[in-house]
Amino acid sequence: MSQRAHAQQFAPPPDTRDGRANLVGLSRDELGAAVSELGEPAFRARQLWSWVYHHGARDFAAMTTLAKPLRARLAERFRVERPEIARAQTSSDGTRKWLLRSPDGQEVESVHIPEAARGTLCVSSQVGCTLTCRFCHTGTQRLVRNLSAAEIVGQVMLARDELGDWPTSTAGPAAQPNPGRQITNLVLMGMGEPLYNYDNVAKAIRIVMDGEGIAISKRRITLSTAGVVPAMRRCGEELGVNLAVSLHAVSNELRDDIVPLNRKYPLAELLAACRDYPGVHNARRITFEYVLLKGVNDSPADAREMARLLKGIPAKVNLIPFNPWPGAPFECPSAEVIERFAQILFEGGLTAPVRQPRGQDIMAACGQLKSASERLKKAAREAAARTASRQ
Repeated sequence: MSQRAHAQQFAPPPDTRDGRANLVGLSRDELGAAVSELGEPAFRARQLWSWVYHHGARDFAAMTTLAKPLRARLAERFRVERPEIARAQTSSDGTRKWLLRSPDGQEVESVHIPEAARGTLCVSSQVGCTLTCRFCHTGTQRLVRNLSAAEIVGQVMLARDELGDWPTSTAGPAAQPNPGRQITNLVLMGMGEPLYNYDNVAKAIRIVMDGEGIAISKRRITLSTAGVVPAMRRCGEELGVNLAVSLHAVSNELRDDIVPLNRKYPLAELLAACRDYPGVHNARRITFEYVLLKGVNDSPADAREMARLLKGIPAKVNLIPFNPWPGAPFECPSAEVIERFAQILFEGGLTAPVRQPRGQDIMAACGQLKSASERLKKAAREAAARTASRQ
């Protein structure tokens, strides 16, 4: 299926609640057009943009630089709305996970990972996933649909709400980041394959990067792909964000099995696209994600082959010990095996940190995301099957 056909088949439904449009997710041009339809001058759109995306205002009454009659007219025609929180969890290590529900009842998960010098927000791009990678919990949930730009940006805005991460005053230039910012980095590594929802993802990223709004720099945004080769160059040329590639195997035979997208875009094509990724150089490397699976892809020979394959690509490798989930067909290698693998990569000239699992106790670690509605539906089906078998 082509990317265009994929986007059309799994397009997000229009949000038509109460006849009012949601301003969240609108681009500058779209916001300008909305203001123009009200007969207002262009500078009002800039003010509205700042209130929505820089200050995080959720109520038109709070937009005090706008005249009261205008605020009333805006409230009649528009909303400023985030996704609904269906469930919020906090891990023992401080990681926070939100299960977010859209108006059509579909759910996705977002995760905030606090660290000493930064805070990383992981957002989703699809409900479910089309890729069915065997080691990933999300891959066991069928693809339902793409998320809209509003639903993607809404995850960032909701997290800033929950973390108290909006500016507290209007002092200074709008692009000035909050000194105590909780979200410094954004990664599109949640549910879904971002490059199979490129248009909505790109629109959302442009909104997030805008210096007079949420203002997260492109150098602090990372998009992760399993290897949708045709969209990779476009992503680099148009967005300029960091690229992370889900590698997970160093032979086509194994990658065909555990990352089925490899059957369409095999390793040679994927690595050629990485070498050609716009803006890649030694100071701005491509990250290769590699989930270590016991007895599957964790041998010294695998490590040596990876070093050979990535030779000449400005790269670093994130080694991810497998994070278990219910019914998973894989196990995590021992610490000794993981350390040996990392050492071989180091000797081969690659930086290869081992990612420390975060949020495992709330199923928020890498590869563990799956909407709770799907888990509950599966549990209900299994319970019904057990009841039927006893009758």
